[in-house]
Amino acid sequence: MANIKSQIKRNRTNEKARIRNKAVRSELKTRVKSAQAGDEVAVTKAISTIDRAATKGVIHKNAAARKKSRLAKRVAKAGAEA
Repeated sequence: MANIKSQIKRNRTNEKARIRNKAVRSELKTRVKSAQAGDEVAVTKAISTIDRAATKGVIHKNAAARKKSRLAKRVAKAGAEA
C-alpha cells in the first residue's frame, strides 16, 4: 500500500481507467462478434466502436486498423460464400 498522497490518488485514477477500459474492450469484442454475420449495420457499429476505442487510447491506432481490416476481410468472405 502506498504511503505517498499523490500515489494513493494515482492508484484511484488507475483503477477507474482500468474499469472503463475493460468495459470498452468488452463492448468492442461483442460488436465485432455480432458483425461477423455480415449485417451492414452491425459492421458499421463495430468499425465505429473500434475507432472510438483507438481515439480514447484503449487500443493502439495500428491495432484498430488491423482489427478493421480483418473484420472487413471476414465479412467479404462471408458475403462471397453466401
